[in-house]
Amino acid sequence: MNGGPHLYEKLSLTSVGLVVGLYLVASHVYALLNPEQTMATLKKIHRSRTPGLVILTISMAWFWLLIIPTKWGFLTSLSMDLGEFNKIKPILALVTPLVYFLVASHVREFIFVRSLGLLALLVASPILEAAFLKEPVTRLLLAFFAYALIIKGLFWIGTPYVFRDAVTWLTKSAGRFKGFAIGGVVYGVIVLLCAVIFWRGH
Repeated sequence: MNGGPHLYEKLSLTSVGLVVGLYLVASHVYALLNPEQTMATLKKIHRSRTPGLVILTISMAWFWLLIIPTKWGFLTSLSMDLGEFNKIKPILALVTPLVYFLVASHVREFIFVRSLGLLALLVASPILEAAFLKEPVTRLLLAFFAYALIIKGLFWIGTPYVFRDAVTWLTKSAGRFKGFAIGGVVYGVIVLLCAVIFWRGH
């Protein structure tokens, strides 16, 4: 192994908080300003193959960088210590591209949702690492967001139709949709304020 801390362990609470907060604010403000377009996109995107393949490619490449052997040179900055499973890293590194090819070529139903679930699981890891054992109790805002990603990711991969059902429920009325969008903006603003005021130096 490299011997030093993993790249995730170098992430600061402030930087991750800023990224998460900006994402929440930007995405939900867009939804508020363009409710009809956003709702229409959400209703049909679960069956969109091209965006699904793009997200799948990003997710599988990210996962591959996490499990490749550290002896593979400059590509190994994201390589993680898998403990007793380190010895099978070369096998995993070879199997992952094969799995990607099989999924991309044979999975037809809900590939966007399944790929989004995989990406959600990958994104949750650095967020949790940045908040791990940090002093400000407000760090739990990030932990809550990360665990929400994990729960949604597991459902989207295993039972992807719940994404469609959730979208149907969310877009049933304009008021409900706008209410959730406002909630997302508020949560994002709170995270941003915490990142700037309470999380500096963490």
